[in-house]
Amino acid sequence: MKVVQTTNLTKRFGKFIALNDVNLDVNRGEVFGFIGPNGAGKSTTIRTLLGILKPSDGEVKIFGKDAWRDAVAIHKHLSYVPGDVNLWPNLTGGEVIDLFMKLRGSNQRNRRDEFIEKFQLDPSKKCRTYSKGNRQKVALVAAFASDADLYILDEPTSGLDPLMEKVFQDCVLEAKVAGKSVLLSSHILSEVEKLCDRVGIIRQGQMIETGTLQELRHLTRTNLQIETKQPIDNLGSIKGIYDLEEKGSTFSFQVDSEELDAVMKYISQFGLLKLESSPPTLEDLFMRHYEDPTELQGIGEGGQS
Repeated sequence: MKVVQTTNLTKRFGKFIALNDVNLDVNRGEVFGFIGPNGAGKSTTIRTLLGILKPSDGEVKIFGKDAWRDAVAIHKHLSYVPGDVNLWPNLTGGEVIDLFMKLRGSNQRNRRDEFIEKFQLDPSKKCRTYSKGNRQKVALVAAFASDADLYILDEPTSGLDPLMEKVFQDCVLEAKVAGKSVLLSSHILSEVEKLCDRVGIIRQGQMIETGTLQELRHLTRTNLQIETKQPIDNLGSIKGIYDLEEKGSTFSFQVDSEELDAVMKYISQFGLLKLESSPPTLEDLFMRHYEDPTELQGIGEGGQS
């Protein structure tokens, strides 16, 4: 079942087209990674899913309901965590969590206390005293304690330390096991690679790739490191080889998947002593789509769009 489905979603602000025929879907029990650089359209897409922005064209369905017209009904089963959480300064963290849970009709104190302990949050402190990381913890506790069917997480680990990032990842995987759906927008590509069943890459308001990592890896290159008995001349001129680095008889390079067989046959003539192979990472795939370094600002640095 499609929990989230956009069909030709388009959003215009005057003459500027922020989203252009965006098609994405999230299945029940799936973690979907949504990535792209600053200004690519990630947050605009998420705001239309939340019913904050009305699409200019196209259709947005959540739980089979229209995201704009049926936003109130949808939000009873949805939890959202933004990348920069603003809280009521004079309320304590615990009071904010309780308020969010009451708004959703949830009163599961045990789940609330369980997640407060997991995220090592002091709920008795006023929100004005919290660091950015602690404000994120409040939102994450409120989201996961509410037992929603869909979690929309927009840069949710911004400001968290590595230990709390691991706690967050465990919470996402637990939600998945319980049959919940997660749409995760993150600048931490390793996090997306670890958690997500499928990945969608958005660029300049358009979806350019969607699929499992295994499917997307067919479109990119394998990393190889080799050592040979005899020196290899002109390895860089072989079709399908990129980013060649040579140190004596050791070579590191990338090779297109479709040329891997031919490259290995050529190399084996020189007597292989060592061969190390690693699959392309999500970052490798991402970089293939973003050759312009100005488009990559923010990736890995907490950037949002």
